[in-house]
Amino acid sequence: MRELITKYKNQFLIALILLFTYTPTLIWMWDRWFTRDSYYSHGILIPFITAYLIWQNRSQLMQMKPEKSEIGMKLIILGLFVHLISSLFRVYFSSGFSLVIVIIGLILYFYGEKILKDISFPIVFLFFMVPLPLVVIINISFKMKLFAAQIAAVVLNSMNILAVREGSLIRMANAQVVVDDVCSGLRSLMSLTALGSIFAYWMKGPMWKRLLLFLSTVPIAVITNVCRIILLASVSEIWGSKYATGFIHDLSGFIVFALAFILLYSVSRLME
Repeated sequence: MRELITKYKNQFLIALILLFTYTPTLIWMWDRWFTRDSYYSHGILIPFITAYLIWQNRSQLMQMKPEKSEIGMKLIILGLFVHLISSLFRVYFSSGFSLVIVIIGLILYFYGEKILKDISFPIVFLFFMVPLPLVVIINISFKMKLFAAQIAAVVLNSMNILAVREGSLIRMANAQVVVDDVCSGLRSLMSLTALGSIFAYWMKGPMWKRLLLFLSTVPIAVITNVCRIILLASVSEIWGSKYATGFIHDLSGFIVFALAFILLYSVSRLME
């Protein structure tokens, strides 16, 4: 361990400085990851997944000769400048993105373009750990829950369950269901896009197929969330609203994500 630290002492020193510099941003991200009903509960896993993906290529990376690139220093300066401005105005979202830019710059500066190209996906994957601003989250969530409620109402009527949508509220003959922000499907979409990018990275095939697989996460997330709303609405109408809350409500969330995972995996296998 001592030999490793001695060999890479400059890198370890820079890593410590980086952690100190970005401490407020990291605390903000940690808070957003673990806050109640967080849309970014997957964020804590992203750095570990990045480390694992890089570790998978360790044999190839060890054979590559580091070539210092001056472009890296420009990216480092750019990233730190964005972080400085973001810190002054307490805009942690852009500060979080600047952290990834600085990491890319450091890899370029110490190891060069060839090594960065080889680990480009794991590094870019780090962007998934940075939460979007709340104003963006609220806006997207609002539109998604209205869309999901509208589709669910149409399907319920086709199932001979009379349903009328009023905003994000679905009224039925004996019950009503409110599609709130948590049930908008945004949480599933955030997690599924991160997962879909990994599927696309591992997929063997041309780039257009990988891109198509990644984009398929959006309709999959929307469709599975609509299925959840239909299920809860049907339970409320047939057995009563009390049976669609608590355990059933939480269980349906896990079932829907499992279904989304199966659909995404199936699409990846079919495209391969």
